Amino acid sequence: MTLLKSLGTGLCLTVLCVLAAPQSKADDWNRKTVVTFSGPVEVPGVGAQVLPAGTYIFKILESPSDRHIVQILSQDETHVYTTILAIPNFRLKATDKTVMTFRERPAGEPEALRAWFYPGREWGEEFVYERPKAIQLAKETNEYVLSTPAVLVAAPVETLKAAPVEAVNPVGETIDTAQVVEAPPATVAVAALEPPVALPKTASNLGLIGLSGMMLLSVGLLLSGLMKKSV
Repeated sequence: MTLLKSLGTGLCLTVLCVLAAPQSKADDWNRKTVVTFSGPVEVPGVGAQVLPAGTYIFKILESPSDRHIVQILSQDETHVYTTILAIPNFRLKATDKTVMTFRERPAGEPEALRAWFYPGREWGEEFVYERPKAIQLAKETNEYVLSTPAVLVAAPVETLKAAPVEAVNPVGETIDTAQVVEAPPATVAVAALEPPVALPKTASNLGLIGLSGMMLLSVGLLLSGLMKKSV
C-alpha cells in the first residue's frame, strides 16, 4: 500500500514537470529578462529614445542569420518601447547573472546602452545605432560603435533584417565589423537559432490534466479495495 501511495505522488510530480517544462524552454530561447535601470538610458532601434529609470523586459524577437532582433517592453509587456538590431559578440567569461554594458557619456547625458549578456552565455547582443548617433557616440566615448546607414522607420522587423551593419571609429571612419566583433562559431550560431522543440498541440492542457486525474482516481479506488480486503 505504501508503494501505491508513492506511485500516486510520483505521478502528480511528473505531470507538474511536464506542464512546466515548455515554459522554461521558451524563456531560455527568447531570453526574456527583467531589467531595472536606476537612471535614464538611451537606447537604439526603431522608436529610439531615452528610457527613464524603471523596470523593463528584454526579449529576443527573432534571430535571423548572424543578427538578432531585440525588443524592449514595459514591465507588463503591453507596450514595446523599441525594436533593436543586435550583433552577437563574445565576452571572455560567462556569468550566472544578466550583464548590461553601457557607453559612458559626458556629464548630464544619459548612458547609452551597448550590450546585453544573458546568464550562462559567452556571446551577447551588441546593439546597433543609426549612423548619425553612432558617430556621435564614438566621438564622445572614444570607442567604436556598431552602426547602420539605414533609416529605421516603419515595418521595423523587416527593416532590421535587411539593414547593412558596419562600425564607426572615434574619428567617424567606417570600419568592418569583423575588426571589432567576434562572431560565434557556426555550430553555436545554429544552436542559438533553433526554437524550443514542442510536441504537436491539438488542444489545451486540460486533456492532460483530466487524464492524470482519472489515473489518480483509479489508484485511489485500487487502494480502497485493498484496504477493504485487508479488514
